[in-house]
Amino acid sequence: MERSYFLTLQSRGVLTLPSEVRRRHHLDEPGAHVELVEREDGVLELRPRLSVPADQAWFWSERWQTMEREVDEHVRRGETSVYEDAGALLRHLDAVRHSG
Repeated sequence: MERSYFLTLQSRGVLTLPSEVRRRHHLDEPGAHVELVEREDGVLELRPRLSVPADQAWFWSERWQTMEREVDEHVRRGETSVYEDAGALLRHLDAVRHSG
């Protein structure tokens, strides 16, 4: 659904985005950025961007996000196990290792 807003350019080039737009695109979160793209046809595009701390960038890589989606699918299908403690988990892993 396309929405249109009229924004007033204030002194020093400041634009204020409507609060509903900021919330919807998480631009009200700390570290949020907006990328401005000036296209050859004269259209200006604003694209929401959230900054990611360098030590967390790995989590947002396409490879890691693919693995996260795979895990979510396993959980959705109930293909998970719960262990009461670390010892039970280690015994299970040891049994799997020796069964193959």
